[in-house]
Amino acid sequence: MATLFTKIINREIPAYIIAEDEDNIAILDINPLVIGHALIIPKREEDYYFDLPEKEFVSLNTFSRKVAKTIEVAIPCLRIGVAVIGLEVPHTHIHLVPLNSMDDINFSRPKLKLSSEEFELTRQIIQETYQSLY
Repeated sequence: MATLFTKIINREIPAYIIAEDEDNIAILDINPLVIGHALIIPKREEDYYFDLPEKEFVSLNTFSRKVAKTIEVAIPCLRIGVAVIGLEVPHTHIHLVPLNSMDDINFSRPKLKLSSEEFELTRQIIQETYQSLY
């Protein structure tokens, strides 16, 4: 059965897509810790990050680096935090979280509630920045 992320990749359900290449996609997390919190997802379903074939692992991480550098330019922050948890959706994904403090990457704290307009503005800023850099 297709995961939530596969349905997003196949455009069966909407998402705030900020970047994409042949093998990977970057979307805004709909339950963000902070503004600009993104998920980097390989297009091929693989449940566990460390089970990715080496070529796909390298591709995912190279793409993640590009998106992280983009978010760092587009969203005011000190740096980008990275988390690979993999328990909530059985499809490998990397969290990229703009950080101004350690608490910004605390997954136990309440998530932001953003309007569709706030999501769309954030998506547009990051996507335009990505396109200008790459």
